[in-house]
Amino acid sequence: MSRIGKQPIPIPDKVQVTIDGSLVTVKGPKGELSHRFPVDMTIKQQDGQIVVERPTDQKRHRALHGMTRALIANMVSGVSEGFEKVLEVVGVGYRAEMQGQTLVMHLGYSHPIEVQPPQDVEFVVEERGRLVRVRGIDKQVVGQIAANIRKLRPPEPYKGKGVRYQGEYVRRKAGKAGKVG
Repeated sequence: MSRIGKQPIPIPDKVQVTIDGSLVTVKGPKGELSHRFPVDMTIKQQDGQIVVERPTDQKRHRALHGMTRALIANMVSGVSEGFEKVLEVVGVGYRAEMQGQTLVMHLGYSHPIEVQPPQDVEFVVEERGRLVRVRGIDKQVVGQIAANIRKLRPPEPYKGKGVRYQGEYVRRKAGKAGKVG
């Protein structure tokens, strides 16, 4: 039995879950998410919890069991609490700013880069343009948007300049001055 898949998902008071066959819709104070899961998995709502069951012990069903449970748990926590990724902008002259809903990044290129947030995602810029928070209810979308912003100028190994996740370790190299003849 899958350790993750067999755990029931508690439903908070503010959240409503609707299960229609393989379509699960979750509504909460922050918004609404719905996802269609594989028909092999049995998804039930009982005693204020969601339970995911699999039909057999085939490798494919075992893989889907834990994944289905994790996705539903992410939907429930997303509409009740939300998700957030924090990015740091490091470098002389590198900064981020908001223009309405649009995130404008100055990353050493000859032009500023504008990033439009998709629906249900918001950007917050703090610490004089050095910290960017990406917030939303869908964990996958928040992570993908944060990865796309990081990809605009990934941290380089010599001076460490670029966009990185908060707490990310960037391995530094010595450069030409560190070379011993």
